[in-house]
Amino acid sequence: MSKNLKQTSPQIAKLAAEVLQNDASSRIAKRLAASALSQHGSSKQTGAETEDTASKALADKRTSVNTRKLAGTVLSQANKKR
Repeated sequence: MSKNLKQTSPQIAKLAAEVLQNDASSRIAKRLAASALSQHGSSKQTGAETEDTASKALADKRTSVNTRKLAGTVLSQANKKR
């Protein structure tokens, strides 16, 4: 299995923490934020289910800018072979 060594940047980690603390954040945004934050400073990779969620979030024109940033980060840290 190919390993993706990318990690969440400090800026995205800060955004993810803010999203998780905000009660108004959507469930999808919080899920993506949790994934991005768990990959900050670690070698964890995005799981298939979260990868699918991120892909759908990017395809939906109604998705907020911050959710799109998180989705892009999560997708860039997915397994390269999937």
